[in-house]
Amino acid sequence: MFILTTIQDLIQIKPQDFSRPSAQAIKDVVNEKYSNKIVPGIGLCICMWDLLSATEGLIGHGTGLVNVNIEFRMSVFRPFRGEILAGRIKTSTPDGITLDLDFTSEVFIPAHCLFDNSSFSHAENVWVWNSDGTELFLDKGEPVLFRVENEEWFDQRPTIVQKDENGEVVEERGTAWRVVGSMNQAGLGPTLWWEEQEGEGEEGDVEMEGAEE
Repeated sequence: MFILTTIQDLIQIKPQDFSRPSAQAIKDVVNEKYSNKIVPGIGLCICMWDLLSATEGLIGHGTGLVNVNIEFRMSVFRPFRGEILAGRIKTSTPDGITLDLDFTSEVFIPAHCLFDNSSFSHAENVWVWNSDGTELFLDKGEPVLFRVENEEWFDQRPTIVQKDENGEVVEERGTAWRVVGSMNQAGLGPTLWWEEQEGEGEEGDVEMEGAEE
């Protein structure tokens, strides 16, 4: 789920940070620039892992900023295909389900990647799986397991922010990357489903043992 990626970059340290240890000043600049950002071809950056090398700082003419060429390793969220991850249902639409992984919501389960006989309830705004006549709901906030199928990259357009009469944002810039998953195999989907089935199986075993005695 998480990998370490080596990155080379030129960073700038502000004069007000000169009193701090160099390593800490560099780390703060890197985390401010990369943390919680999506880097094309790399993934979602979490935080700087360690500093591999750094050049002597050069003061920029007329700016007072110190320019430093560095090489560092970044902790990145980029799951591999077939990996099983846990999340929570954030939103549901007729197109599919968006999951929340606490640190990101760039996970989407398309409608065709849900269990067969699943349908979207417009009244409840949730997906429902009809399992042998029993309706099982995929409710908002429900903890789920899903399988990573692939990832999608999108070309970013210039940010266009529109606001309504109350000043509320009605259009936001789309994501540059997202993980596409599935929940159509035994053990996937809301974890409560499978916990209940295991509990029923254990009760059945107890009854069988009693019958043998």
